[in-house]
Amino acid sequence: MGAWPILVLAGLFEIGWALGLKYSDGFTRLVPSVLTIVGSLISFWLLSQAMKTLPVGTAYAVWVGIGAVGTATLAMILFGEAASPLRLGGIGLIIAGIVALKLA
Repeated sequence: MGAWPILVLAGLFEIGWALGLKYSDGFTRLVPSVLTIVGSLISFWLLSQAMKTLPVGTAYAVWVGIGAVGTATLAMILFGEAASPLRLGGIGLIIAGIVALKLA
């Protein structure tokens, strides 16, 4: 598997552990806490593998961007967080940045 698919997978795991933080209730619930920790370790490991060939700035920014977009989007769906035009515009700008970094 190439570096870009690995990086996308790392970003997906980042979404998982970020949402897991909410479900863990401050690490007071065992199963969500364990899944959050495992997800974060997998995410970091995958990021480290992608960074073997991708520039660190690009890899890190794309990883964070995928996590931010996915987490913000799912938080609106799962937790009823506001989907204001400004928030949606910000998500759009993050996506544009990710695409620009991929094409650069």
